[in-house]
Amino acid sequence: MTDDTALTYVTDEMRAAQGQWGGIRTAPPITTTDIRRWAMATYYPQQPPRIYWDADHAATTPWGGIVAPPDFNPFAWPVERPRGGSPGLSGRRADGKPLTGMNGGQTDTYGVPMRPGDVVSARSRLVDWWEREGRLGHTLYVRNEIEWRNQDGELVRRRMSISIRY
Repeated sequence: MTDDTALTYVTDEMRAAQGQWGGIRTAPPITTTDIRRWAMATYYPQQPPRIYWDADHAATTPWGGIVAPPDFNPFAWPVERPRGGSPGLSGRRADGKPLTGMNGGQTDTYGVPMRPGDVVSARSRLVDWWEREGRLGHTLYVRNEIEWRNQDGELVRRRMSISIRY
């Protein structure tokens, strides 16, 4: 029998990583075709707003040219998939089985729009965590932050997400 008051899924690796920005990933330059295809796919079967595909129309807008929809992801089709996840979350339960995980939600905050020619870089960090007993047993909640910036250092998107492990 284990002492549940001492049970924790927090690892030394997590403690060391808390608040530290990880390595930077850089997406290929965004093209007008990337934006157009994303808009067509996300607005299907309707026609997407013209600012996402019509250069003449987009030139008359406050942005002065084509911009990407806010949910556009320049990292959507990588040739090599980076190993994801929060540091130290490969722990095991008291019975030796690996932890199960699920998405606890996310909130995005948007900065400047992405445009053709932009090169977006991303970095992430483990912000904090908390643990509690729940219906699923001992549960760890981990909050991560992902930040995207363009080649000029301008914030494009910030995502705060929560991972749940039990």
